[in-house]
Amino acid sequence: MVGKTVLITGASRGIGAACARRFAAAGCQIALNYHRSQEAALALTQELRAAGVRTEAFQADVGDPVQVQTMVDNVLDKFCQLDILVCNAGVAKQQLFTDITDRDWHALFRVNVDGTFYCCRAVLPHFIHRKAGRIITLSSMWGVTGGSCEVAYSASKSAIIGLTKALAKEVGPSGITVNCVAPGVIQTEMNGNLSQEDLENLRLETPLEAIGKPEDVAESVFFLASPAAGFITGQVLSPNGGILI
Repeated sequence: MVGKTVLITGASRGIGAACARRFAAAGCQIALNYHRSQEAALALTQELRAAGVRTEAFQADVGDPVQVQTMVDNVLDKFCQLDILVCNAGVAKQQLFTDITDRDWHALFRVNVDGTFYCCRAVLPHFIHRKAGRIITLSSMWGVTGGSCEVAYSASKSAIIGLTKALAKEVGPSGITVNCVAPGVIQTEMNGNLSQEDLENLRLETPLEAIGKPEDVAESVFFLASPAAGFITGQVLSPNGGILI
């Protein structure tokens, strides 16, 4: 993995930041995408640079196709290559189905689904030309099984799984693998609205009796991008502690 260039969307914190650190530890060059969290993105950039890792931060709203294409062009200008794409950027919202507005629905799909589509579309010409590339998308266990009070989120994350499987079939002949990571309950800001009681109940529901860490997800993402996963494509890996089997 030394010398490989990885673009990670939503990389300023949480799972994205953990992925950046994991790939950096393996000697990769890191392209960090962020939308609004400039301070966190720049702090992580400085951290990785201090460790001797070539790192650049790129601001872009993944829900905007023009910004995504510009970001990918800039990554290629800076690094002259791109080997791995991690589509991590995502948003969530808990609400009753009857409370979901058109705006709520489209906001989730704009980032979670459209953002994944735009990023994959932007990098694929480069990957296809090189006959190589790894794409890892981020879904959720709710994209696999569905979550009460998270219909829009579950639907968007399920769409990512469908996109992953279909795209894997289409670009496999070009030497490109496309896989998905569908995490369980993870200690991130996205779950910051859960009470300690809710988190404890989820912990007890999990066979491993633990809430996952961003680093747990990063290891799954890294594996799917590594040479060890060279014969794996179109698959969904779910680091969830056994809460969904």
